[in-house]
Amino acid sequence: MCGRYYVDDKTAREIETLVWQADERNRQESLRAVSRIKAADLYPGNSAPVLSKKGGSICCEWQHWGFPGFEGKKLIFNARCESAPEKPLFRDSIRRRRIVIPASWFYEWNRRKEKNTFYRSDMPVLFMAGLCRQYEDGEHFVILTTAANASMEPVHDRMPLILEDQEIAEWIFDDAKTERILHHIPCLLERKTEYEQLSLF
Repeated sequence: MCGRYYVDDKTAREIETLVWQADERNRQESLRAVSRIKAADLYPGNSAPVLSKKGGSICCEWQHWGFPGFEGKKLIFNARCESAPEKPLFRDSIRRRRIVIPASWFYEWNRRKEKNTFYRSDMPVLFMAGLCRQYEDGEHFVILTTAANASMEPVHDRMPLILEDQEIAEWIFDDAKTERILHHIPCLLERKTEYEQLSLF
């Protein structure tokens, strides 16, 4: 599960690098979108920068985090990798509207309500696989989650589907790679805990 993450100037710089290959018009639109990034925690319901495709280029745009819930229910802000391809709400997006959500780190809480921050030590930014869908008020996105790896298991049984650098373009553009990436086991992450209960032996 991923219900809060953080973006900052490191996130913006990484996005700039990725969109620089776009054609002139899309690059300028993307750089304007990047210029709006301020250091902040992002929550479901917020607008956030995402990487999407325009023509043959990776571009940056702002979308709303969360699909509107049915009959006034809460926002749907995550989708499970295992079941998303079969669910009507996500099926078309898996096929045609895949995006990537950049973040400096994300948060998760354990059963004792202790906040944990997860990040990559080898890269300044992590990239989460996502899906988007058009609604009356614009594009909305969800973050895909998968089974927790060893670095996440002590805190939660789910985690975002983290992509490697070379998988960013594959996820966005290459339909033939979708199934493989959905079964990808994310890299191990570093963890900082805001407060950790100590045990006495």
